[in-house]
Amino acid sequence: MIDTHCHLDASRFEPDRNEVLARAWAAGLHGILIPGVGPDNWEPLLAMSRAEPRLQVGLGIHPQLLPDLPPEDDEAHLERLDALLSQGGAIAVGECGLDGPSAAGAPMERQVAVLRRHLALARKHGLPVLMHCFRAHPALIELFKQEPLPEAGVLMHSYGGGVDLARFYIQKGCHFSFAGPVTWAEARKPLDALRVIPPDRLMVETDAPDQAPTPHRGQRSEPGYLPHIIEGMARVLGEPVEVLAQRTTENARRLFREAFPRP
Repeated sequence: MIDTHCHLDASRFEPDRNEVLARAWAAGLHGILIPGVGPDNWEPLLAMSRAEPRLQVGLGIHPQLLPDLPPEDDEAHLERLDALLSQGGAIAVGECGLDGPSAAGAPMERQVAVLRRHLALARKHGLPVLMHCFRAHPALIELFKQEPLPEAGVLMHSYGGGVDLARFYIQKGCHFSFAGPVTWAEARKPLDALRVIPPDRLMVETDAPDQAPTPHRGQRSEPGYLPHIIEGMARVLGEPVEVLAQRTTENARRLFREAFPRP
């Protein structure tokens, strides 16, 4: 199993990160993808990946971080991101994207401009994109209609949109990763969308430390909870857990070009 989106560098893991990793490997995980969310954590993440090959990283600027970054520094940050991607070590661009309600200090125009540059960097470096979109799908759809998407792919992280949105993103060639909400009792839209995702474009994530699955909802999530999410997805799809675990793992290996070592 591969967790395609886990913020293992978050401060909530500082007290027991090694124990969290030990539990993840014991639960059967073969790899964890850690998305970089801002300039301050790019180099530390690359160092973490060099020390443990089962930990791979993406590099990007999360839209929720933009209010904390002066707009006049956007170009310098993106040039530095380009330079780091040129050096190798990152297997994806992102986490990046659009965030309607959460990035009030960053106008949508700025968010779109920064995301457009991330897409250009992904095309330049031949890397897939870890895409965040929260209550901003109309703007993202408009951008996707204008902007060529990277041939390496776009992974819609923690997808929670409905079926109609999913069909648009499917037509654009996107991949989809689902997180803890697919196990929540009130979940509706992500479950309906899950049923229409092509089997070869389906992946799984924890988004830890957020969005813990049932039976850990309300607690800090961690990568070792990934089997609960796969079990929830398997129930919705009517598939054996082992089959879905194998397929989502192989899908992740293919999207990220065998970056994760095989056991």
